[in-house]
Amino acid sequence: MVISDRDRRALLLLGFAVIGVLIFQWVTDAAPEGSTASPGESIAVAEKRLIQLRQNAAMVPSREEKYKQVSAQLALREKRILQADTAAQAQAALLATVRRVLRSQNPPLDIRSSEFGAVKAFGTDYAEVPVTVTVECAVEQLLNILTELSLQPELASVNDLRVYSGNAKQKTTNVRLAVTALVSKRLLPERKGAF
Repeated sequence: MVISDRDRRALLLLGFAVIGVLIFQWVTDAAPEGSTASPGESIAVAEKRLIQLRQNAAMVPSREEKYKQVSAQLALREKRILQADTAAQAQAALLATVRRVLRSQNPPLDIRSSEFGAVKAFGTDYAEVPVTVTVECAVEQLLNILTELSLQPELASVNDLRVYSGNAKQKTTNVRLAVTALVSKRLLPERKGAF
């Protein structure tokens, strides 16, 4: 199909007309709204805007005070998080806490075995380090251990508790406790690969 010179000129003029209309529409839409208003209306709009800005400025000190209060509460609560440079140090500190609780029992208890688990994410800002210990104790001591673990300054909790038969003559049981504590999320190992 061959286009004649006359049709080419018509298409060219149509293209320029469309471009001209688009430019005109863009220029008229980009003009400020107050540019066509009377001077009295633009003053009223400016006064309303000034009032709104003053109200927002008056709210700044109260918002800053609330921010300081929330930051102080967060800092107070984060004191209970285990502070360590590595996940292994955090797990060792948690094991020391469990050992301290066990030795405070009457009679003092010893850990029969312990194992460290993998560090896992806990929410968006924290991670949890697990430690599992096995101990032989009486039922009353187990209740005291669970109570004292919840009262420790470190934010630790018992995630898993398994009670097995122990020494029937001494009325003791074998207990496997899985204790976790919160740490900073920076202690999580970095994931390699695209999974």
